[in-house]
Amino acid sequence: MVLKAFFPTCCVSVDSGLLVGRWVPEHSSAVVLAVLHFPFIPIQVKQLLAQVRQASQVGVAVLGTWCHCRQEPEESLGRFLEGLGAVFPHEPWLQLRRERGGTFWSCEVTHRQAPAAPSVPGEDQVMLIFYDQRQVLLSQLHPPTVLPDRQAGATPASTGGLAAVFDTVARSEVLFRSDRFDEGPVRLSHWQSEGVEASILAELARRASGPVCLLLASLLSLVSAVGACRVFRLWPLSFLGSKLSTCEQLRHRLEHLTLIFSTRKAENSAQLMRKANTVASVLLDVALGLTLLSWLHGRSRIGHLADALVPVADHVAEELQHLLQWLMGAPAGLKMNRALDQVLGRFFLYHIHLWISYIHLMSPFVEHILWHVGLSACLGLTVALSLLSDIIALLTFHIYCFYVYGARLYCLKIHGLSSLWRLFRGKKWNVLRQRVDSCSYDLDQLFIGTLLFTILLFLLPTTALYYLVFTLLRLLVVAVQGLIHLLVDLINSLPLYSLGLRLCRPYRLAAGVKFRVLQHEAGRPLRLLMQINPLPYSRVMHTYRLPSCGCHPKDSWGALCRKLFFGELIYPWRQRGDKQD
Repeated sequence: MVLKAFFPTCCVSVDSGLLVGRWVPEHSSAVVLAVLHFPFIPIQVKQLLAQVRQASQVGVAVLGTWCHCRQEPEESLGRFLEGLGAVFPHEPWLQLRRERGGTFWSCEVTHRQAPAAPSVPGEDQVMLIFYDQRQVLLSQLHPPTVLPDRQAGATPASTGGLAAVFDTVARSEVLFRSDRFDEGPVRLSHWQSEGVEASILAELARRASGPVCLLLASLLSLVSAVGACRVFRLWPLSFLGSKLSTCEQLRHRLEHLTLIFSTRKAENSAQLMRKANTVASVLLDVALGLTLLSWLHGRSRIGHLADALVPVADHVAEELQHLLQWLMGAPAGLKMNRALDQVLGRFFLYHIHLWISYIHLMSPFVEHILWHVGLSACLGLTVALSLLSDIIALLTFHIYCFYVYGARLYCLKIHGLSSLWRLFRGKKWNVLRQRVDSCSYDLDQLFIGTLLFTILLFLLPTTALYYLVFTLLRLLVVAVQGLIHLLVDLINSLPLYSLGLRLCRPYRLAAGVKFRVLQHEAGRPLRLLMQINPLPYSRVMHTYRLPSCGCHPKDSWGALCRKLFFGELIYPWRQRGDKQD
């Protein structure tokens, strides 16, 4: 049997003593947590181990002895250490020894219940594995993804053994709270034996965060109660709140702030990491927003933007007028239905004249509107970008109207032609059973259907051309809004804290371990060094990505092309769970 002994690297140079740790019988592993030094009283040691077991729920015990021969071998010390096995009985009993100079190591395993034969201790092969106790304690082991040929409940033995080691070290943190400056009856050596890591500023911030979080949580609950008032559920306000990106982003940030200032303690490391990522995301958002605010209010940039906005809107309206005049003629040499072409062109030109009048009516207030919009950047860059998306939607509302008019007219003709085509084939659409059934028509019905089919077929090219042009314009606006929403979604969901841990302290996010051979000689235990493999950046993004309120397309590219071909409206603001059209 191969026995694996995990020994902390911080204890390779300490004085002789007892090995304190946990025995994992399922994997034949001994996890050494600390070295207990002389002098000590056995009853006090047993009391300390009982307290650690009660606090950590880990079966901590004395696993064996540790002998560090700094000078000449001491036979009396070796015999004394062997005799401690009767005081602290454990099965099996480890005897770890480091020879003079630190080059040669020996490790023996004694089974007290086995027959007393000289060859018994040599039957077990010992593998000595050194590990960095601080890195293992602070790291979080991420299990590998389940392979296709393995069931979800099946776990490799190596993964289970590593998880047991990481779990043992993490749950035994209470054992590492003492250092050599403590005046206790027991002296231990571990990764914090030279001094417990602590920060006065961190402790003061932790103590002050309680009442501050309680106060802010009360204010946020008050804001949530005001937002849930029945006044905001009335039709105009509820409709605007569901369509405006700014309202969605403000609700999302309110959820983030509620999570940050919640007084509930995180139950596991995943919740703690999510809260830390949320704090980092909010801080990054606010910092970028303040940067944008300082840039906008410097050197009268808001005035320059206001002066350039109205001429740009006039230029867009003039280009649309030229486009409509081109469509009312012979676009690309195509022969259009002149009557329908003139009606549609004049209808759209009238809307453009209304839009130009509206823009000139609002021009004196544009600078004040932009000034107040710039102040929204103090709430975060995502709020400013969401407001920019809403402003773009408002400024291009006439293009959206043109698209809706053209799409509805085109869709009506497509459905009319499809129904009349079924009439020619002696078919009809059964609304109750949602299928196409056979049907017999009389001569008058066939005559009227033929007339209507001919009229719709010859009017279709004119309608399709207007629909195509305004759909392309609408898709251009949707593409610009989509880029803004992608940027907002990136800031909302970016796990900045996890990426910072992966960059600065990669051992904190462990994907697994690797072993490096330190010594492999005949008659000596195999010595390995366990090193942590960090989690890849792609998996960090996938694992710790925050949920966002961005608009995600619920249709595939094929479904989108089908909607465009049949003239169905495309709503880019629809959320994933919205089933309406």
